[in-house]
Parts: sequence; C-alpha cells; structure tokens
Amino acid sequence: MAGKSNRTIDPMEVASFCSQIGLILDAGLPLYDGLESMSGSAKGSGQEDLYRSVYEGMNETGTLYGALKKNDAWPTYMVELVKVGEETGQLEYVMNGLSEYYERESRIRSAIVNAVTYPLVLGVLLVVIVLTMIWKVLPVFRRVLNSMGMEMGGTGSAMLRLGSVIGWVVLIVVLVIVVLVVAAIILMKTSARDKVLGILRKLFPSIRRLDLKLNNSRVASVLSIMLSSGFTAQEAFRIMPSVLSNDETISKVGEIRNKLEEGKGFADAVSDSGLFPGINERMIRVGTATGREDRVMKKIASSYEEEVEDGITRLVAIIEPTLIAILAVVIGAILLSVMFPMIGILSNTL
Repeated sequence: MAGKSNRTIDPMEVASFCSQIGLILDAGLPLYDGLESMSGSAKGSGQEDLYRSVYEGMNETGTLYGALKKNDAWPTYMVELVKVGEETGQLEYVMNGLSEYYERESRIRSAIVNAVTYPLVLGVLLVVIVLTMIWKVLPVFRRVLNSMGMEMGGTGSAMLRLGSVIGWVVLIVVLVIVVLVVAAIILMKTSARDKVLGILRKLFPSIRRLDLKLNNSRVASVLSIMLSSGFTAQEAFRIMPSVLSNDETISKVGEIRNKLEEGKGFADAVSDSGLFPGINERMIRVGTATGREDRVMKKIASSYEEEVEDGITRLVAIIEPTLIAILAVVIGAILLSVMFPMIGILSNTL
C-alpha cells in the first residue's frame, strides 16, 4: 500500500531527482549506492526525508519503482514510466527525459503563479484603497465642511452619497472576485481540482484555449520521452492520460490509441484526431517518414510551451491595466464627489 504524504512534490524537485538518477546510471554506479549518496548529501535540506524514504524503499523492494510507489506524493506518470523503464532496461533515458519534462512543467507552473499573484495583489490593493477612501477620507471631508459652518445643498449631498455608493459597489465586487480567486487557488490543491478547472474553462474561453495548449504540450512531451527511449506509441498513449487534465484532450488520446491498436499508422492516427492541427501535423508526417518522431514531438512540445507562456503574458497584460484603470476611475469619482460640493459652497461664500 502506498504511503501517505502530507505534501505534493514540486515539479522542480521531481526534475532534480530524475536528473540525479540519470547521472548515477550514466556513470555506471549501482542505483542503490547512488540513492544512499543522494540521501546523505540531502541532509539539512527539505529533500532529506524524501530521499531517505526512496533509499529505504529501494532496500525493501529492490526496485526504484517499488520505492517510489510506497510514497504517493510522487507523480503517477513518473512512477509508471519508471516501472516501464526498469522493465525494458531504458531507465537512464527515461529519467533524463523525465527531468526535461518536469523542468518544463515547473516553468509553466511558475508562469501561472506569477500571472495569478500580481493581479491578486492589485485587487487587494484596490480593496484597501477604496475602503480607506470611503471609510476614512469621506467622513473627514464631511467633518471639515461642518466645522466651517457650511451647509451643503441637495446637489452637494447627492454627490457625496454618489461617491460613497460607487466606492462601496466597487469594493464589494472586487472583494468577491478576490475571495473567489483565493478559493479557486485553494481548491486547485484538493480533489476538487478537476471541477474547478472545468468551471474556469466554461467561464473563460481564453483559459480553455491555454489549457488545451498546455495539455497538447504534455502529450508531445510524453511522446518525445517514450519514443526516444525505445517505447512504442501505443505504450505512450496508454500512460498519457495520467498527466492530462483536459477531457477533450484525453478523449482524443483515447481515439488515437484505438486507431493504433487497429493497425493505423502513427501520423494518420494523430491527423484523424485533430490533436495537432496545421503545421504541427505536417511536421509529424515528416518526422514519421524520416524516423525522427521523437525529435519532432520535442519540438512541438517546446512550441506549445512557448504559446502557453505567451498566452499567460498577454492575459496579465490585459488584467493589469484594467485593474489600474478601475482604481483610477473609482478614486477619481470619490474625489470629484467631494470636490464639486466644496467648490460650490466656497463659490457661494465669496
């Protein structure tokens, strides 16, 4: 039975682990001795317990797959690919490929975190500023006017009320959005992750497009790793669903796997599914004809990764100025609601 873990292993940690295993195997060292060395060198770091558990698991089970299987914090895709690598004697190639794959996953995850964090900080800042304006600034102006013995007419009072109402409305809307974003981030780390992603895809077409490209990048990356390690396309498509989060992509992967099992060629099966449209489809056909499918898939994976990162950058470029514009308009409306009555009162006294 797999052991329970109280944390999820970061993709960069997984990439580092896979890279070290690849180096150990490339140097011709026994894997058991290499894991012992890794466990000893990790002392004082956050990875000490993790590496020790793998070392001890290797001692108990005799296989890296068995050691990783004992801790369910390791990604399912990685664990299953390690099993295939050990069974076929291609573990070194598998670990090097996994290292590149999880480095790519780490870069994409960092881009997503940055894309969410900055607008979230701006949203919180907007809430604080607007709350300060309507809770502290407006009452001060009222007290100042009252202390000067000036009475505001109906228009002046209406302007102050309008400024206050605008501030409260924007405050409530932004606060609700911030709470929903925080709740979504928390739920994404639970078993409700797929449901949250499904809702976001339906509400925001841009997120749906980015999610499709991200899953396409994963499909291409898995194919690159497994084909370069000597595995068949059928084996790759069998394992692939464990790294995918998009039902549409999973369905197309299943369709391709069925066509391959029926004896259809790799390029034709991929083309019929529509998974990699346009120039990518033509690249796959050229790669199949020249026996370089793994290199083509690696190129396609990198291309989709760049598209995902560019899409995230464009999304942030839209959200950031929008929030700043809202902040400027709201603060301006509140200040004008104060200044107009004051100007009217002062002009009547002169």
